[in-house]
Amino acid sequence: MQLLPVGLTYFAEVARSGSVTEAARALTVAPSAISRQIAKLEAELGVPLFARHPRGMTLTDAGARLLAHARRTEAESAALIGELRHADASEARRVAVACSEGFGRRMVPRVMSEFRRAHPEVSFQLDIVTRQEATRRVAEGIADVAVTYTMGPQHDVRVECAVVTEVVAVVPCGHELAGRERLGLAELCAYPLALASSRTSQRELFDLGARMEGIEVAPVLVCDGLAPLYEFVRDGGGIALVGDLGDLDDSDGVAYVRLDHPVFRQREAQVQTMPGRRLPWSARQFTGLLVARLRELG
Repeated sequence: MQLLPVGLTYFAEVARSGSVTEAARALTVAPSAISRQIAKLEAELGVPLFARHPRGMTLTDAGARLLAHARRTEAESAALIGELRHADASEARRVAVACSEGFGRRMVPRVMSEFRRAHPEVSFQLDIVTRQEATRRVAEGIADVAVTYTMGPQHDVRVECAVVTEVVAVVPCGHELAGRERLGLAELCAYPLALASSRTSQRELFDLGARMEGIEVAPVLVCDGLAPLYEFVRDGGGIALVGDLGDLDDSDGVAYVRLDHPVFRQREAQVQTMPGRRLPWSARQFTGLLVARLRELG
C-alpha cells in the first residue's frame, strides 16, 4: 500500500533510476504520465528538481532535498501501515537491520537476542551487505538501522554512535606469534597473509599502511568471507585480519594479536539511522541498545 502522493512516488523512482523511461518500466506506467507529474511538481515548487542530460537525469540541490523528504515520508508511512494493521500495539513488530559481515557474525545477532528477551513481541529482518549498501539502505528507508564500518564523514545518514575499534591478526593456535600482546605491520607482513579485497575499508587501510612503511604485500588468499578466512587460518594457511568488536572468542580455534599501527584509527564502527525520520518504538529502542553495546567497545 502506497501513502505517498503519486507525484512524489514518480519523482522518487526517477531519482533512483536516473531516467523517465526506466522509472516508467519499474512502475508499469507510461513515460508521459511520469513526465507530466515531474513537470507539475517543478511548477508547483517553482524550482527544477532534475538536470536533464542526453543520457539521463540527475537531481538538483532542491531535488536532493525533496528526495530525502520523500524517503523519510515513505519509511514512516510503511511503519504506520504496519502499526495500523495490528489492533493491539503490543503485537509483533519487525525491525529491519542492515550490517556488514563483521557485525553480523556475532555482535548484532547477540544484541537482537538480548533485546528479544525483554521484548519478545519484536522480530527482526537482518541483511548482511557491504558497508556502502548498509548505509544506502538506511538513507533510502529500506532498513531502520545500519551497523557498519566507515571512513570519513557521513552526509546521508544520522550517526547515532561512532567508535574506533582495533584491528587484530588472526593466527593459528600454536603459531609463534600466538601469545603476543601486539604486533607491528612490518612483522605481520613477513608471514603469508589472507586478506579481504580492496573494496573493504580494512583492506584499504592495510594497503595505505603498507605503502607508508614501504612494504610490498602479495596476499596468498584474497576473500571477503569471514568463514573461509578463519578456516584457512585454522589449517595453518596464513594470517588474517579482523576488527575487534568485543566478540573474539577462544572457541574459534585461533589466537588473536592486536595490530599496532595508527592507520587503522581512521576507521569507525557506526550505528546509522535516517536523518529526520522518527523511527517506530521498537526500532528506536533496539537502536539505543545497539549504541550502548557499541560504546562499550570504546
